[in-house]
Amino acid sequence: MKPRNGLDSLLRPEDSVLVLIDHQPFQLTNVNSHDPHMAVNAAAGLANAAKAFNVPTILTSVLVDRGGLIFPQITDVFPGQEVIDRTFINTWEDKKVVDAVKATGRKQLIIAGLFTEICVAMPVIQALGEGWDVTVVTDACGGVSKEAHEVAIQRMIGAGANVMTWFAVLAEWQRDWARTETAEAITKVMIDHLAGSGIAFLWEQQLLNTPVPKAED
Repeated sequence: MKPRNGLDSLLRPEDSVLVLIDHQPFQLTNVNSHDPHMAVNAAAGLANAAKAFNVPTILTSVLVDRGGLIFPQITDVFPGQEVIDRTFINTWEDKKVVDAVKATGRKQLIIAGLFTEICVAMPVIQALGEGWDVTVVTDACGGVSKEAHEVAIQRMIGAGANVMTWFAVLAEWQRDWARTETAEAITKVMIDHLAGSGIAFLWEQQLLNTPVPKAED
């Protein structure tokens, strides 16, 4: 297996395409590997990061009439965008999804979804076998148990996948704070989805804007 190292191995927004798979109510009810609130927050943070960097994002569901609509925390980020509904459990066997990915011309495929061990593992392993550079965003995924999630991650790493968390993806896309065209947008994402760090930033702004008390004469 070719080692994944060197500057060219880092994610670049201009080469990335994001696929968010089956972030639906039915799946969420049996996510036990993560706090469900955290899984939703991570997926929403990832979606907002992709929008900030103009990374093409494909949204897909499975049997939406039974499984429910994709979480509004995700679809609201991309208003009016079609959600590709599938019957295939393996997203990468759905021609419409694969054609949408290929149409972007991007080579760095980033995937997150529910469940990790099924709806993420299958397309990741197939896409890797077809030569794609695949990254799995682990905290924007979730499995039916901690074991199921962890075994799936090990299986995908063994197949050649890169694994990251959503905030690491955002930071890797930004890479340099001198990139001011995205700095403001990602700061907003951090405020909304990064809890302590986001609140700390707001506190810093409060302190910077607080007048220094005048000394009494």
